[in-house]
Amino acid sequence: SEILDLNAFNQLLSMDDEGDEEHEFSRDIVDNYFDQARGTFSDMDKAFVAKDLAKLSSLGHFLKGSSATVGVKKVQECCKHIQYLGKLQGASGEGVVEPEEALRLIGLELAKGKDEYQKAEEFLRFFYEADPGDEDEDEDDDDDDESEDNQRNSGK
Repeated sequence: SEILDLNAFNQLLSMDDEGDEEHEFSRDIVDNYFDQARGTFSDMDKAFVAKDLAKLSSLGHFLKGSSATVGVKKVQECCKHIQYLGKLQGASGEGVVEPEEALRLIGLELAKGKDEYQKAEEFLRFFYEADPGDEDEDEDDDDDDESEDNQRNSGK
């Protein structure tokens, strides 16, 4: 439960259609989040090498928002810190930080954010793959196939 903000994640799950055991809606949002996060971390790495603090700040802001939607709170935290540090503010938004120190701290937050993201992605993939709904769906599909075959046979 450390990995996810369960309130936020449950809110996301509540948007799935009732009886949709595949969680189609939330699964799409989570899949999009995976793509966004990977792309954003890659852009952050480039901005970090280029020492582009403004870019790092805006990327942090962007990923903070999408992480919050899915409930990936530790990535959300790291991104919030990067957003502030990129503006040469302290990690909590208070005080002033020198550019070199800001970059050093962003490097640490970035590494931590990626690490936390990996854990969250594993957890979420497991959640969606291990969902009992999947097995039920498969069994239903088999039944449908049989009944179709039966109908075809009886038609001949």
